[in-house]
Amino acid sequence: MDIVSLFYDLDKFAVAFEPVLRRRMLPEAGPDGVPRRRRNRPSRLHLSEVMTILVLFRDSNYRTFKHFYLRHVCQDLRGEFPGLVSYTRFVERIPEALLALTCFLHTRLGTCTGISFLDSTPLRVCHNARINGHKVMKGLAARGKTSTGWFYGFKLHLVISDRGELLDLYFTPGNTDDREPVEGMTADLFGKLFGDKGYISQRLFERLFARGVQLITRIKSNMRNKLMPVLDKVLLRKRAIVETVIGRLKHVCQAEHARHRSTANYFADVIAALVAYTYADKLPSLNRRPQDRKLLEGVVV
Repeated sequence: MDIVSLFYDLDKFAVAFEPVLRRRMLPEAGPDGVPRRRRNRPSRLHLSEVMTILVLFRDSNYRTFKHFYLRHVCQDLRGEFPGLVSYTRFVERIPEALLALTCFLHTRLGTCTGISFLDSTPLRVCHNARINGHKVMKGLAARGKTSTGWFYGFKLHLVISDRGELLDLYFTPGNTDDREPVEGMTADLFGKLFGDKGYISQRLFERLFARGVQLITRIKSNMRNKLMPVLDKVLLRKRAIVETVIGRLKHVCQAEHARHRSTANYFADVIAALVAYTYADKLPSLNRRPQDRKLLEGVVV
């Protein structure tokens, strides 16, 4: 990942984002209800630098952020970040970057090509044996079940294009049905949408089809077989591309881990992992040829 290009994009965004955020922020009230006075003293480390460091960690070989910050950033990147603060102070500033990273991620979403893939993945926040004692995500996370077993945490719902670009995403508690956020995620899509058996629903199919989106899934063993165009069968076999994206998010960008003691820091790190994925040198893609695209232009609604 090119640190210069990454910082340029984040700094350009933060310069326009911070004034708008300050105008819309409510004053912090004290115990007596009277707004507190704040000095508004500028920090040594700019918001864009905090965001850059968080995203860089997701593209590094370090498994813990503390080691990355102390052993790499503080020693090797002093020239790039001259206003570095202590590790404790940096962790305190991570929640400030959550909203900015979330808004910036929306600027990194791709465009629909007429062929999209849909899937969800669990984000565990603790081991199953520690569920009863887990306090950080209490009231937010929930127990859910996937094909690999039970878990406690959240679900990340993704829609990607055939080029591997993120088109939309949702976070839900672990016990949310995969079909629930589909309509909101596909508001700007068109053409064909491929998913697994968990998205089978006649009502969902009809509502999406009325908006120009054709939901295509495999059928269950107890369902009547239906004829399907050869092109749809071929593309349905390519649905593994979304699983490749999820694998990269989890194993390379570390989107799933259970080391957090703060809800805001947890989501800031997950969003940073998604941003880091959009800056990958090469995204998983179907590598459609020009003649294939011409063929699909007459097929995709």
